[in-house]
Order: sequence, then structure tokens, then C-alpha cells
Amino acid sequence: MRDDPARRQILRPSQINGLARSLLEDAFPTVWVEGELGNLSRPASGHLYFTLKDADAQLRCALFRGHGLRLGFRPEAGQSVLARGRLSLYEARGDYQLIADHLEPAGDGTLRRALEELKTRLASEGLFAAERKRPLPRFPGRIAVLTSASGAAIQDVLKVLARRFPAVQVELFPVPVQGEGAAARITATLEQVYRHQRHDLILLTRGGGSLEDLWAFNDETLARTLARSPIPTISAIGHEIDFSLTDFVADLRAATPSVAAELIVPDRVALARELEHRRSTLDRLWRRRSAETAQRIDHLSARLNGQRPQQQMQRLTSRFAQIGDRLRSQPRRRLDRLDERLTALARLLGGQRPQRRLSMLAERLRELDRRQHASVRTRLANQGQHCLAVARALSAVSPLATLERGYAIVQRDDDGAVIRSIEQVTIGERVQARLAHGRLHLEVRAIDRPSDLDPEPTSRT
Repeated sequence: MRDDPARRQILRPSQINGLARSLLEDAFPTVWVEGELGNLSRPASGHLYFTLKDADAQLRCALFRGHGLRLGFRPEAGQSVLARGRLSLYEARGDYQLIADHLEPAGDGTLRRALEELKTRLASEGLFAAERKRPLPRFPGRIAVLTSASGAAIQDVLKVLARRFPAVQVELFPVPVQGEGAAARITATLEQVYRHQRHDLILLTRGGGSLEDLWAFNDETLARTLARSPIPTISAIGHEIDFSLTDFVADLRAATPSVAAELIVPDRVALARELEHRRSTLDRLWRRRSAETAQRIDHLSARLNGQRPQQQMQRLTSRFAQIGDRLRSQPRRRLDRLDERLTALARLLGGQRPQRRLSMLAERLRELDRRQHASVRTRLANQGQHCLAVARALSAVSPLATLERGYAIVQRDDDGAVIRSIEQVTIGERVQARLAHGRLHLEVRAIDRPSDLDPEPTSRT
């Protein structure tokens, strides 16, 4: 089959290299490569260029400056290392290379693989689950710090705590933070802290180092002991890029010891600002409530004075007395009239001697007398109940009842006139305050205008 020139797809080298780069990056987004460092170059840009080689091949690699600054060691030619990165293509030359973002000695690779396996197993058991994380106390009173007594970590923690919240108590439990036996010592010290039951928070911390230096904090027994802590825990192991099993198990992980100290306690300056803001808010609310209460009292006083309950009480008392007199006099007059009628009937019947009819009339008269007395008693009782109800209603609005609740009526000392406004008095004038029980004789020392709102008045009327 002959090639048709019209159907040819002609590509430039840059297009070919671009396609090859896309294929490499899609197929190998992240790879780990172990090999020997060679052709190591450190230009002024700060980037690191090298090759990774074994007995049969070599691979060009580049580690850019941002990732190189976070290396925990200085790479040297001939050193066996483990590199992590993505495969890509340098299109200008058509060479493929590894763009590394992490580099570590090859010995760390074995440790890291063991750590990943243990981490996966503990995660499957739920030791890292978010729902088991507890919030830290906002104001811890006493903190247990497990770290080296001579390390920089404890100094950083104490310095930050003293600056932010000096009231907190720090109890140091010195432990080795690396080397053989360190994990067992840290675990035993944790158990000791649990038994004390006098701390509000546990901080487990140390400074940065290589994976091997931090390996004690990847111990399975230590991780499980930390997971069952009855006290909230925070782990700050190494620098920001370092992670350990205790970081995943603890209730909170901090990037550095200093950051951990900042997370443990609040800032006293911020607390002072918050307290001042709340004090100002409460002061404003108190002023407004006081003004509203004073307005309500003035309104009720005006309504009470307008109704003049004392005069109404006097009128009702007089009416009650008149009604009582009328009720007491009515039965007597009626009985007198009945006696007169009975006497007349007796004289009328005396000559006729109608004994039977007289007996009937006498019985009827007695019945009417009983009814009359019952009616009078019922009416007197009803009128008495009505008068008592009226008296209770008047007592409810009486200023005397208001005086029982702690109020007072201020009057002139000379004529007894009630004072309702500061315009009615002058400084030095003698007044008297009528209380629920007795009177007070006072002298006006100072006068405050209603518009002079002051949370702490220096003078009162």
C-alpha cells in the first residue's frame, strides 16, 4: 500500500517531545527510585542536579531549591539514596528525567516502608480516626511535658507559654527522645502521668532530625499507649515536614514545639481585649436598662397620680359607711311598721274574736318576719363582700402598697407638698421622704438633671 502524501501528519520535534512528556507524567505521577548519587551539581540557583545509577543504567534527576531547603542531610556523590518524584521530559534536549520532591539516605527507605506498613495497620484499627479526637481545654491549669530536659524544644515551649499565658503550670517529665530504649522510657512515663491524674493536658515533643532520629516516636507500643490516654494529648515531633505515629494518634498535631505551645494556651493580650469588649457591652446594656426602668417608673408614677387613689379610697369608705347605716336602719323601721299594723289588726279583730283567722294571720306574720330577717342578712352579706372587693382593688393601686415595695414619696418639709420634679426644690432646702414605715428628714445637697446619664453618679437628690 503506497503512502498518500495528502494524508501524512507531520509533527515537529517539540510536538513529539510534548506528547512524550504528557505520556510520562500521566503514567508515572509519583515514583520512588533507589540508586547511587552521581554527577552531582549545585549551581548558584540553589537547584540540585544529579544522576541516580545502578549497575545497568542511570537516570537524570533534578531537585529544585524549594524542596532542597527541606532536606535533613547533605547529599554527596557516591551516596546511596532514595528519591521520590515524577517522571517528565526536558523537551529542549529530548531527555527524560526524574523531577524529585524528596530525597533521603537509602537506609531511611527501609525504615519508611516499615513505618508505612505499621501506619496502615493502625489506621485500619481506627487509632487515627477523627471522631476519637478530643478538643483541648481552653484554659489548662497544669500541663505535663514529655521531652528532653536539655533539648531546645522545652526552652521553646516554656518561652512561648510564659509570653502568652504565664498562669499555666508546666511539669516537665524528662525522657530520652532518640536512641535505643527511648520509646520504652516514653511509654513508661506516659503511664506514670496517667496514674497521677493531676494534669489537664499532655504535650509530647522534640526538635527536628532525621527519620532515624525520630524513630522512637514511631513505636507501636508507644502509639497504642498514647491512644488510650485519659487526658487530651498534643504531639509536636520534629519540624513541619516531619510526621510520626504519635502525630496521627494524638488529639492534635503541631508542626513544631513552639506552635504546640501557642495552640495549648490562649493569648493573654487577646483575652484582655475580649474581656474589655464584654465589659463595655455589659456597661452599655446596664445604662440602657437603667434608663428604660427609670422611664417606666416615671410613667407609672404619672398614671398613679392621675388616678388619685387616696381620694377614691376616701369616697368609697364614706359610701360604705352610708350603706351600712342604711342597711342597719331599714329592718328596724320595717319592724316598727309591722308592729303598728299588728296592733291595729289586733284591735280590729278583738271585737270580732275570729280565733282561727287570727291564728292563720299570726303564722303568716311569723313567716314574713323570718323572710324579712333572712333577706336583710343576705343583702348585708352581699354588700359587705362588694365593699371588701372595692377595698382590695383600691389597696392594689394605693401608693401605700408601692411604699411597701421600697419606694418613697418626697414632700416639702414646710407645707407637705409632693415633689415630682427637680424644678420644685433648691439646693439646701429641707425635704422629707415618706416610707412604708416612718419618714426621713433630708436636705438637698445636689441636683442631677434627667439628661445627665452617668454610670457612676457622684451626687443624688
